[in-house]
Amino acid sequence: MQTSSSLTAGILLGCFLFCLAAGCNATAPAAHTTTPKVPADDFSGWNLTLNGTTERVLTLDDLRAMPSVSGHGYAVSTVGIRYGPWAVRGVDLRDLAALVGGVRPGDQVWISAPDGYLWVFDHDQLEGRDLVTFDANLSEIPAPPLRVVLACELDGHPLSYDDGGPCRIGIISETPGVVTEGSAWVKWVDRIEIHRS
Repeated sequence: MQTSSSLTAGILLGCFLFCLAAGCNATAPAAHTTTPKVPADDFSGWNLTLNGTTERVLTLDDLRAMPSVSGHGYAVSTVGIRYGPWAVRGVDLRDLAALVGGVRPGDQVWISAPDGYLWVFDHDQLEGRDLVTFDANLSEIPAPPLRVVLACELDGHPLSYDDGGPCRIGIISETPGVVTEGSAWVKWVDRIEIHRS
């Protein structure tokens, strides 16, 4: 029995000495420093390209200086995952489109992101019509008045990268609890194009 205890103690001591020799201690050498990564929320190089009858490029400061609207936003993914509800603040897409010639009946507005994702709104949808809406139980309901915005704030805070920042599409209502299709809530928007009919 004593031999077994001595053997166990010897194995433990050997493991301890091996870990020390292999550098398994908790203190890292001071010489091993790394350059910090640029935070994902640094949007200083971001801009938004608007393309219609003319082209215009806006910075985040330009966008934040525009008149904004706010409302309730709530989305659901195609597999039933809910996002929100949020207090959403942003610039109405019709105001952005007006900077490059506006949107007429029959036109389409293409919203795209750097990852290749694209969503298309038609004129009626931009006017807040013909959008599918649900209640909090995900039963389809008649749509109240809606607005499609390029959102830069959720719940009073600038959007983080993980939330689709600096700007993403939001569909808002004055009525709380109205759920819209999450696939239209394009993240990381960097281009809006008006396609004439």
